[in-house]
Amino acid sequence: MENMYYIGLDVHKKTISYCVKDGGGRIYAEAEIPATRLGLDMWMKTLPQPWTAAMEATIFTAWIYDHIKPHAVAVKVAHPLMLRAIAAAKKKNDRIDAHKIADCLRCDFLPECYMASTEIRERRRTLRYRNLLVRQAKRKLAEMLNEMGVNSSAHLDRALQPIRTFAEEAKWWEENP
Repeated sequence: MENMYYIGLDVHKKTISYCVKDGGGRIYAEAEIPATRLGLDMWMKTLPQPWTAAMEATIFTAWIYDHIKPHAVAVKVAHPLMLRAIAAAKKKNDRIDAHKIADCLRCDFLPECYMASTEIRERRRTLRYRNLLVRQAKRKLAEMLNEMGVNSSAHLDRALQPIRTFAEEAKWWEENP
């Protein structure tokens, strides 16, 4: 049976610190790579097989998760607050964080959080953007009606009824995939 390699990733906007450990906890590799798709692709070519990775949930986690998942045995996302409680340390930097994440993954102590499927995350992103556009359009429409001396609240309710119907249908579809 092949040895599994455990990778801890400390993800930031421009860089990713990583630590690769074998099943016994010995460090195979550690460094920092650019947080780009090309940087991840070049890095993944250097990894020993098979490997599993873990990272803390951040705003940048989703695209990295989607990008490395096809190449790994498993990719896990750690709950940030619970991970901090488990791996609290006086000395803290990106390299140490990557080590601790790799160790938590290796010892099966990683406090995982739910990672929605790519399709659900895309749908949520689309609905968030749609809600932003509706709020902006409603505000602009109210401003235009008020400039013309029209009571905007009565007219907006009638004008926005088709949008509300669409929103209710979209919400139903999200709740019943």
